Amino acid sequence: MTDLLGHEQPWAAWRAAMNGHRMHHAWLLAGREGLGKATFAMAAAAELVAEAGMPQPAPESHPDIHLLIPLPANDDEAKKMEDRRPYQKKRSISVDQIRGIQRRLVTRPTLGARRAVIIDSADLLEKAAVNALLKSLEEPPQGTFFLLVTHQPGRLLPTVRSRCQVLRFHTLDNDQLARALDMGAPGLDEATRRAAVAVAAGSPGAALHFAEQDLGQVFAVMQQLVERGDPDFALRGRLTEVIGARPDRERQMAAIEAARMVLVLALGAEDDARRVRIADAHARIVNLAAQAPIYNYDPGLLVLEIGGLLASAARTREAASR
Repeated sequence: MTDLLGHEQPWAAWRAAMNGHRMHHAWLLAGREGLGKATFAMAAAAELVAEAGMPQPAPESHPDIHLLIPLPANDDEAKKMEDRRPYQKKRSISVDQIRGIQRRLVTRPTLGARRAVIIDSADLLEKAAVNALLKSLEEPPQGTFFLLVTHQPGRLLPTVRSRCQVLRFHTLDNDQLARALDMGAPGLDEATRRAAVAVAAGSPGAALHFAEQDLGQVFAVMQQLVERGDPDFALRGRLTEVIGARPDRERQMAAIEAARMVLVLALGAEDDARRVRIADAHARIVNLAAQAPIYNYDPGLLVLEIGGLLASAARTREAASR
């Protein structure tokens, strides 16, 4: 699968542990977002619970594989989930969800001797949920194994990290990213393909998401803004045109991430003054990314703000003309 490219080391470590004398009960799957850690967790759990010679249900419906993710944001979003449509999730995994799974763990596994609990992601656990989970990590039920997906392991409590065996997932090189795009999004035009590789920073999930959003032209305009500035606002107008008049929240967030990576790629600037401007624009883009999911920005004004921040990092202040 495309999101498992380059993960030979985690698979080798996992299978060596499965073939060993005593399998550790808790695993921390650590690496940046978009590397396929959750898909790895599901596939690894399927291997873990399988019984020799017995047919197994698909991992998504296996009674001994329990997946914890944030619940739908409200009843309307829950209905979308039931209809297998895209839906918005709550921002965290609640303590009630952890306690609910703990109640199920007092019984024996259904089909075999083992079961797996996948938490995607542990970064989203409420504080009370972490404390509740710790009890299970300290005294795991017989035959139960935990796989905790994390994008920022340093933010987890040391007491959680210390009880887990760590599997590290590394970013892909550009050739591997290109392969992931060829497999997951065949037929991309070359400009979008190059832009997706540049923006993804080693994450196949990010590259495929960028490709799905068709942001190749957006990326090219953003590069022009950073390089040339926008004294007559023409490029900002062009940016609005290629992003679209009313981009949805997902496209807005993808555009913000593309802008951030354009600035990262420009950090090799030849003079200190420009590097300072790029760093300042990058910090403000990061802040914008944190605020966008919370505040209901007008899409047109948001695009203009992105364009203005990119223009402020151009070669000269005069060229930027914010």
